Amino acid sequence: MEPWEQFSYRVFWSAEDGEYVGVCAELPGLSWLAKTPEATLRGVRGAARDAVEILQQDGDRVPEPIATRSYSGVFKVRVPPEVHRGLVQEASEQGVSLNRLVTVKLAAGARPRAARKPARRLAAEKGSRAHGVRS
Repeated sequence: MEPWEQFSYRVFWSAEDGEYVGVCAELPGLSWLAKTPEATLRGVRGAARDAVEILQQDGDRVPEPIATRSYSGVFKVRVPPEVHRGLVQEASEQGVSLNRLVTVKLAAGARPRAARKPARRLAAEKGSRAHGVRS
């Protein structure tokens, strides 16, 4: 399977353009406009295929598809001290660890709005017990 076949694509409506826009996460700057979502997806996938061919011909690196990359599940985020304090307070009030609270908040932000649940219901839904709040 070719890399472009595994790339991450997104199609959305652009009121400014009056058409659908297709983009590819692995190839920033690449986009395609069309009147229907189906035509947009076909177009952006074809453009990605062409871009990969050009990269290969020029001897340049082809991006690895996001879906096939390995992730450790660990990353650091710097926040202002008052935000850190507020998160620790919220986690303590819910009886969950800071890590669990932040993980749920991040995951909720990645789901479509209709599927999101308020973070305050975290402790009740997960049946979590506090394992110590880390600061």
